[in-house]
Amino acid sequence: MYKQILPLFFIVVVGIIFSCKSKIKTSTQPNDNFVKGADVSWLPQMEAFGFTFYETDNTESDCLVLLKKRGINTIRLRVFVHPSNDPINGHCSLQETVQMATRAKNLGLNVLIDFHYSDSWADPSKQTKPALWANCNFSDLKDSVFQHTHDVLTALKQNGVTPKWVQIGNEIPSGLLWPEGNYTNFGQLSALINKGYDATKAIDSTIKVIVHLDKGNDNARFRWFFDLAIANGMKFDIIGASYYPYWLGTDYTTTITDLKNNLNDMVVRYNKDVMIVEVGGDFTMVQNTKDMLEAVIKLVREIPNNRGLGVLYWEPEGVKSWSNYQLNCWKENGMPSEALNAFLN
Repeated sequence: MYKQILPLFFIVVVGIIFSCKSKIKTSTQPNDNFVKGADVSWLPQMEAFGFTFYETDNTESDCLVLLKKRGINTIRLRVFVHPSNDPINGHCSLQETVQMATRAKNLGLNVLIDFHYSDSWADPSKQTKPALWANCNFSDLKDSVFQHTHDVLTALKQNGVTPKWVQIGNEIPSGLLWPEGNYTNFGQLSALINKGYDATKAIDSTIKVIVHLDKGNDNARFRWFFDLAIANGMKFDIIGASYYPYWLGTDYTTTITDLKNNLNDMVVRYNKDVMIVEVGGDFTMVQNTKDMLEAVIKLVREIPNNRGLGVLYWEPEGVKSWSNYQLNCWKENGMPSEALNAFLN
């Protein structure tokens, strides 16, 4: 009996060991769905002004094709509510967003929609309500968030585009739709976010909702915000972060470990996936920007269990002579910067 049981016991133990190793191996496999993206919301205006894009052999090309050749698989598009026609600070209407999203989809690119809930830029220093929402009471303001979100996503779906991700707000540590949604009233801020979440899920429950903060290296900032978010019942699927060493006033090498630690902490502390939804480097420092991008992509890929979903560059095509934006990733001759080759790895 003992001699019969021992071999069986050995087989069972060995089987368990190999089974565990198999599971561990699966959890650390590279993520083939890793997001390598770019926000290109200026692109239609650049094209309207006659800016032409070229491959490195000097042949004219579609900007989106150039990005796809450099590993980009996702396009991020911002949405303003009632924008002006200012080429830099306006556009990004529902209709324009549908056109760009359809164009991206036809090239086999995924789409991320970034709702600003403003007529122009929203960020930590300004979260101005759309002019037509200015006199809404809080109940009507919640309804407006739901309806605007629902209308945009409905129009996209009717044109054959269902985004994989939706951002409810853009860089919102200070809240959104001030003053009602200011961070000083986190309950109301959460209620507004939840209206956008509910509208998104009503269109397609598989769309993942992102809540996005700036300064992705600042763990205290993220813990403060998301502790309050959880306490106030805010609904979201993914924690999004911006990372701009240029605006931090330091080289990336001094803050990237903090970025890594913060993202890993977000996964463990809140059981949420994370994504760098905005990153950028000085276009004049090509090698430094490429090195920074490679380091950011590497650390996001290395977050355990594929919970680091991806990295997106903010407006790489926004060449300085057109946009006056220092952190673009393009050359004045219309060709992409070599720094974008970081996304090929």
